[in-house]
Amino acid sequence: MGSAVVWLVIGVVFALLAAGLAAVIAIGFLMQKRQALGRTDAVQRFTQRREELETLFFEQAAASGRPRGLAWVDCDFGADQIYARDRNSGQLRALVPVTIRFEAVAGGGMEDNPNVANLRAATAVFHYDGREWSTTGQVIFNLEPAEALQHFQHELEPWDVAGP
Repeated sequence: MGSAVVWLVIGVVFALLAAGLAAVIAIGFLMQKRQALGRTDAVQRFTQRREELETLFFEQAAASGRPRGLAWVDCDFGADQIYARDRNSGQLRALVPVTIRFEAVAGGGMEDNPNVANLRAATAVFHYDGREWSTTGQVIFNLEPAEALQHFQHELEPWDVAGP
């Protein structure tokens, strides 16, 4: 009778271990599924609000007073974007290529600069807080999105929309 109890205890222990392992696997699967849904949701939200976000970006960037002596005239947004994750905060970013046109501000000291009329390539930065996309009008001049991601690799890492 004693050996039957031992085998019963061993069987119960193995059953509990198997159940625990199954639970860990199930939780991991559910977390991956949730993360994938979060990625899809973030991309969909950006796509849905992109036109509104572009307008907000232009308004905020133009109001920033940068570059000094120049007024924002136009900002043409490229069709693509690169997603990145802030290494410190975990917050998502969308990096969008832009071409910006400026004009000299009267009395701003740039009126005689022949380069004012040159179009400027840059990257517009958008932020996702887990619920909404926004922008502060942050622009990275002279770098396309892939170049900006490389340049700021100590702060940003590529974020694959498809997941790990």
